[in-house]
Amino acid sequence: MNMRTDLAIDEVNNEELEKLKEEKENGIKVFTVDVTKENQDKFNKKCGKYITISFDDVTDYNNSINVEKVFTSELKKMIESHNIPSSASCIIIGLGNEKSTPDSLGPLSINDIIVTNHLFSLGINVEDGFRVVSAFNPGVMGQTGIETSKVVLSLIETLKPDFVLVIDALASQSLDRVNKTIQLTDTGIHPGSGVSNSRKEISKEVVGIPVIAIGVPTVVDAVTIVSDTINYMYKHYSYSKQNIDNPLNKLLFNIQPNYLKKDVKVLKDDKEKLFGIVGSLSEYEMKQLIFEVLTPIGYNFMVTVKEIDFIIEKLSDVIGNGINMALHDNAITKL
Repeated sequence: MNMRTDLAIDEVNNEELEKLKEEKENGIKVFTVDVTKENQDKFNKKCGKYITISFDDVTDYNNSINVEKVFTSELKKMIESHNIPSSASCIIIGLGNEKSTPDSLGPLSINDIIVTNHLFSLGINVEDGFRVVSAFNPGVMGQTGIETSKVVLSLIETLKPDFVLVIDALASQSLDRVNKTIQLTDTGIHPGSGVSNSRKEISKEVVGIPVIAIGVPTVVDAVTIVSDTINYMYKHYSYSKQNIDNPLNKLLFNIQPNYLKKDVKVLKDDKEKLFGIVGSLSEYEMKQLIFEVLTPIGYNFMVTVKEIDFIIEKLSDVIGNGINMALHDNAITKL
């Protein structure tokens, strides 16, 4: 089984997550994962910093403003951590296929970018606080027939920016992170890697200047959905068993409480009673079994939510506006 996730946080267990968590206002959480040579095998990721911003609902106006503020702050800190000055020029690459909604995050995000490269090139007097910024959507290899990294490298050789921002849709191994997570990393990106269509990486090692990748998981595979559903069944069964005589539940008049928000201890005996031999499998073994069942028959689909059109629009606004605020001192949000 080769089940890959683009998110470093997917490889961290719940106990470790609590140690990495930084609570922001309005329920937004930030997790920082440092992948080093010592723990690289665990994460199966390049060495570097991975910052994950977790939120509940980006379609709510007030919450989208809060997410944008946190995203802007974290992006600024990552840029500053690489000693990139405020005068440094930048090129922003929006990866993905605009005609495929779950994969359109990159192209839609750069539509909101304040580009200034042409103004500086023409000698126009640009207000203080704005840096040299250009943006480009290279499409996907299936559309152009050209390796994306080659297109990006050619642009860099021509424009000679000081650093690169790359935006792309990602894949996750967790249902509750889909469209509710923004990951920033200074390790670059492998376009299409989350859906087993990996192309050559875009990173500092390839292009010669710092590359910061920004992504949101917009899809999960069927193995993840089935595996998570089974885990939810365990929790539902255990919660119901432990609270069958709870007087509070009897006052809910057939309204089922959200057991995911409860501290439910799932016992091994409960799992085996519910699923027999399958219930005795570890989480990895469970995913391995589901993978072996679905993959040969071609049913390990990549899946997204039905409201993806609306959500992608909101996410691209947050990312585009956040980048503007991080790069330009005088930028004003469009939200």
